Amino acid sequence: MDTRTVDVWFDPSCPYTLLTSRWLREAARVRPLDLRWHLMSLTFLNEGLDEDPEGDPGGYLLVPARIATAVLHEHGQRALVRFHEALWADRTKRWIDDPAVALAVAGLPAGLAAAGAGTAYDKRLRASHTDALGLLGPRTGTPVVAVSDPAEPARPAVAFFGPVLSRVPRGEAAGRLWDGTLLVAGTPGFHELKGTPADPDPDVGAADGPA
Repeated sequence: MDTRTVDVWFDPSCPYTLLTSRWLREAARVRPLDLRWHLMSLTFLNEGLDEDPEGDPGGYLLVPARIATAVLHEHGQRALVRFHEALWADRTKRWIDDPAVALAVAGLPAGLAAAGAGTAYDKRLRASHTDALGLLGPRTGTPVVAVSDPAEPARPAVAFFGPVLSRVPRGEAAGRLWDGTLLVAGTPGFHELKGTPADPDPDVGAADGPA
């Protein structure tokens, strides 16, 4: 089975996106997937709306996305995954509210925290965000996933939002969910599929194994 390239755009402030990213890493253990991580921003996504669905008119959610962009640019993919996990490492302390602590937990330089209060990485973040919107349009959410097959480079990537998960399937169950998601999203004419309402308390406990 050929390895599929899986590009994932995400905003690190979303707990459901955290679970989707964990599922993708779990699926990559049982399916030949090459995961590549990119950033997008709920703040950018909600620009121009009369009412911010995230309840964040001050744009605070932009802070971890900016820092994550700096982490990716300066330290690469694995560091980005570590930082993403560290933001949610302690549910009682909510380290996402203090990204500097998350940087320390992830073993990254504390100076990267300054990116959250500045605009130095906004151009890079917005360009990445625009790439995600180019796949699904402006009314999507986080994460956006695009799957391509290196064996068929001329074939357009299969792109989809989500899936939104409250629990992470493990082992072969993660692989089956991947197979089904790809089948549905790759069906010509497919647009949207929804399940039961999202669990208001997603299980963002510590990930199993290395990030």
